[in-house]
Amino acid sequence: MIAKTARPADPCSLVIFGASGDLTHRLLVPALYNLGVAGLLPDAFALVGVARSESSSERFREDLAKSLPKFATRKIDNAVVEKLLACVAYVQGGPDDPQTYDKIAQELARIERERKTGGNRLFYLATPPAGFVPIGCHLGESGLAREADGAWRRIIIEKPFGTDLASARALNRKLLGILKEDQIFRIDHYLGKETVQNILVLRFANGLFEPIWNRNHIDHVQITVAEALTVGRRGSYYDATGALRDMVPNHLFQLLSLVAMEPPSRFAADAVRAAKAELLDAVQLETRDEALRNAVRAQYVEGAIDNRAVEAYRATRDVAPDSTTETYVALKLMIDNWRWAGVPFYLRTGKALRTKLTEVAIKFKQAPVAMFRDTPIENLTQNFLVLGIQPNECIGLEFSAKVPGPTISIGGVGMTFKYEDYFEAAPSTGYETLIYDCMIGDAILYPRADGIEAGWHVVQPFMDAWRDAGGHGLATYRAGSDGPSQADRLLAQDGRRWRAIA
Repeated sequence: MIAKTARPADPCSLVIFGASGDLTHRLLVPALYNLGVAGLLPDAFALVGVARSESSSERFREDLAKSLPKFATRKIDNAVVEKLLACVAYVQGGPDDPQTYDKIAQELARIERERKTGGNRLFYLATPPAGFVPIGCHLGESGLAREADGAWRRIIIEKPFGTDLASARALNRKLLGILKEDQIFRIDHYLGKETVQNILVLRFANGLFEPIWNRNHIDHVQITVAEALTVGRRGSYYDATGALRDMVPNHLFQLLSLVAMEPPSRFAADAVRAAKAELLDAVQLETRDEALRNAVRAQYVEGAIDNRAVEAYRATRDVAPDSTTETYVALKLMIDNWRWAGVPFYLRTGKALRTKLTEVAIKFKQAPVAMFRDTPIENLTQNFLVLGIQPNECIGLEFSAKVPGPTISIGGVGMTFKYEDYFEAAPSTGYETLIYDCMIGDAILYPRADGIEAGWHVVQPFMDAWRDAGGHGLATYRAGSDGPSQADRLLAQDGRRWRAIA
């Protein structure tokens, strides 16, 4: 294994808009604590929370001191907590109020003078997407995001990056009118998972896999992101969004691009992000009829998960009783390039399914059974390479082996590599790597504007077709199941079947 010792991040101030929200307390501050434990936070560091809530720096520190032990992923080291909280300040104000940015400027001037952060500033927009452009504009107009005297200024925005192709283009156009592309970090927390990052290493650092990673050897690919959780208290948001918008252009397409992209010229941000965008640009665009034929959308009805009764989606608070919003989506996509010509990629994601499972399964072409025609063997075991991402981080290989005995009998076997068995890795929030990479200016894990737009370009035909169809074609599935039967038929028409969600 090639190891590289990470250095502490650059001196900087981290300004979090929406600091009173769950994201800050549950994930961001615990991630900063973990970076502190690992020695990756710089000594010259400050955290500035910005929110409308009436508070003060002292009260904000007290709130974080209470919430950190609750949401920490590892044992608390009081010395690290004290060091982190000593860096904390708070600015009260609305993100649409110009005076808020005057207060932030005054606070940053004090911090940069006292803590010697060198003028480096990282702005984290932990706000609803509607706040991205207004906050970006205010940061630009106030000069807070203007780079000067060798100091960097960067902005992190959370997905979703738009709600369709037009809005994604508008968002990119407005942000790039204020900031340079290398200042904008579009965060998708899936890319902070070690197993997702390992896809590149698995593919390109092993001569065992790359020669067979193409249409000559691979039959099809399945990408699954299944959730056992229901919509819960997010009815209002989810009913306006749906599974397609919520999951496919970001999480599933990030997995798709890592699995299917061409080898980048070098392991550097521009090269990797260009390869990912090129892959998404090569996905076939569907006509209206093709979009209806190659996709399934469905909504869960009442059922049970882990012996717990689950109400139907339409009975959920803040969901329209006649809603046609999908809580499940399955797609068949084809990629127009030499490597993947003729290889279907099947994607599925949904709420209220049997269990939580995220995996990428690569199905290899079947070996001919002719050699065994004079034996009782009729079918050989299917060969899968399975990349487990959640809840088990692992890589599994499924193949055929002879069953012990005097006759020829073949059984399916599996070999599984689990990360926890080989590597000591402390529990994390998934944000540590992403925040650290932004602090050192490494954008490899962050999608670029062209990649975002390419993803929306692919899903737009499905959105348009479903909008025109209204409720026609919307399937249902029982909560706690593997999904709708129509999704099974999507693969069955090609002579294939989904792997079980288990």
